Amino acid sequence: MVLKILGRRYLWRDESAISPLNPSPMNAQLHAVAASAVTHPLLDAEALKRSAATVIDTEARAIEVLKGRINDAFLRACQLMFTCPGRIVVSGMGKSGHIARKIAATLASTGTPAFFVHPGEASHGDLGMITQKDVVLALSNSGETDELLTILPVIKRQGIALIAMTGNPESSLAAMSDVHLDVSVPAEACPLGLAPTASTTAALVMGDALAIALLEARGFTDEDFARSHPAGSLGRRLLLHISDIMHTGEQIPRVGADASLSAALMEMTRKGLGMTAIVDPEQRLLGVFTDGDLRRALDNKNVDLRTTPVTALMTAKPKTIAADKLAIEAARLMEAHKIHALLVIDADNRVVGALNIHDLLRARVV
Repeated sequence: MVLKILGRRYLWRDESAISPLNPSPMNAQLHAVAASAVTHPLLDAEALKRSAATVIDTEARAIEVLKGRINDAFLRACQLMFTCPGRIVVSGMGKSGHIARKIAATLASTGTPAFFVHPGEASHGDLGMITQKDVVLALSNSGETDELLTILPVIKRQGIALIAMTGNPESSLAAMSDVHLDVSVPAEACPLGLAPTASTTAALVMGDALAIALLEARGFTDEDFARSHPAGSLGRRLLLHISDIMHTGEQIPRVGADASLSAALMEMTRKGLGMTAIVDPEQRLLGVFTDGDLRRALDNKNVDLRTTPVTALMTAKPKTIAADKLAIEAARLMEAHKIHALLVIDADNRVVGALNIHDLLRARVV
């Protein structure tokens, strides 16, 4: 196969080097290791299990301790964030910065406008992103992070509300804050007591507690969530309407009431939706003829495909849907009635569209 690279000659790619059926020697070795039991002389299977279980127990205890910290300080933090006319600016350095980014993302997707500002970049110009209408949520386990302490005097001088989340209530950051949330932990899961483990988990959980408490206070719904996640599966389920995916105009399979069965079959074949509508001269729906109706007709020896009118074999009063309904409603209707296609009608029973299960699959509604 040829790879086309702009500005260069075409290069040949050796597909045998990347094919799963022809792994490289190193890949083959790694696959063998992954498929075998633990045999490395420095790895003890029972010790690995004990270590993992200890980490989980330690972090679970750190989370359990947080329940006692849902106090007046937590309520004041919620009030500050709920009444904030601007946005929640979340900041932290190092591992706390990673947690801060996630908290900002969770807040933003659950109805509380928020974004992350790197404290190091803030002192070099990004501080201009923070306005007097905002609330700052600063994370630092020690509460003594230099990059945060450098910018806090400027934030305080502007009268910007500050919520601190630290593991040290006596720290400089805690003292400068308007509200302090204590996320200290009994111990880190790291046996050296150095790598942020339980402390970052506790901060993350406290951030989730804030976000979800605010979500419920705002009456945030699944439709609100979908609007901030339009590309996700929930967004497609809650935002995509029948009118967005239905076939319209000449793509709609339909024949008149005087059409023969063979004419209806030709229309079904041309439009490829597995059915055709039968309509009156004003395009009002009289019935539908489907693949299932065709199979039943073929089993009937008294049916002449060339001369039998389609109205004799159609399903009158078929299941239909309106164009303004959600696409997921069409999927539920099809599933409930074991059908694979639907006609779309307006308030006057006129056929305005058609869709089948493949349209829903292409739209990734189902």
